[in-house]
Parts: sequence; structure tokens; C-alpha cells
Amino acid sequence: MKDCTKDAIINAEIQLRKISSIIKLKGRKILTNYPITPPQFIALQWLIEEEELTIGELSKKIGLAFSTTTDLVDRMEKTELVVRVKDSNDKRVVRIHVLDKGKDIINEVIKKRQNYLGELLDGFTEEQTDQLNELLGLLLQQMENVSKESN
Repeated sequence: MKDCTKDAIINAEIQLRKISSIIKLKGRKILTNYPITPPQFIALQWLIEEEELTIGELSKKIGLAFSTTTDLVDRMEKTELVVRVKDSNDKRVVRIHVLDKGKDIINEVIKKRQNYLGELLDGFTEEQTDQLNELLGLLLQQMENVSKESN
């Protein structure tokens, strides 16, 4: 690894870590106005993105123990954010579906997060915003490819 590349990697890691921390803190602040916890927010996002998951699949996605994920789903089910549904092909398999209330909350929170980011990017030119999105997309794609290879 070249020295300039090593320095660039170090700086990129620091900046990404700080950006992630700030976004997480802002996201938690937004969540204080909603009846969900940060882990529920993450779980609901995955469930909406994947449309339906078993507790085991969700547990792997969010990086929590199976029993912790079960408790999380129990609480979300009690507050009518999700419902457990038996798989039509295999009655032993139970899938988690997000209810309208859960989707509405996630959509509102995401909209507020996007507005926050929009305010931050307001001073950027369209070209800079496009470059940022392109580079972040390339980084995400590379991370997903490496993640798939390691599974």
C-alpha cells in the first residue's frame, strides 16, 4: 500500500466513522418523537426492505442474538408495528410482516432524516452531490460484494 493511499484510507475511515456517528445521533434524536426504539427502527427498516423475514433471518441482519430479536419482535407486535404470519408453504416457518403503522413511522422518520441531509447538502453544487452519490454507491457496492463473498 502506497503512503498516500494509506493516508487517504486512514482519513476516509475517520471521516466515515464521524459521519456515521453524527447520523446515528441525529437519527436517535428524531426517534424520540416516535414510539419506537433505535433497534426497532433498524429491524423495521430491514423488514420493509426485505418485505418479510423470519426471526432468524432478521437476527442475522441486525446482528442481535435470536432471543433478543424475539423479544424485540414481541414488543413490536404488542404495539401493532408488525405481525407474525405462518408461511403458506411451510407452516413451521413464521415470517414477520410490517403493518401500516410500522411503515408509516419508518416513512416519517426517513423523510426527516432525508430533510436533515438535504439541509446539509444545500451548499453543494449538483455536480458535487452527484459525485458524492456515485462514490458512496461504489463503496457500498464493494462492501456488499465483499460481504457476499465472506458468507
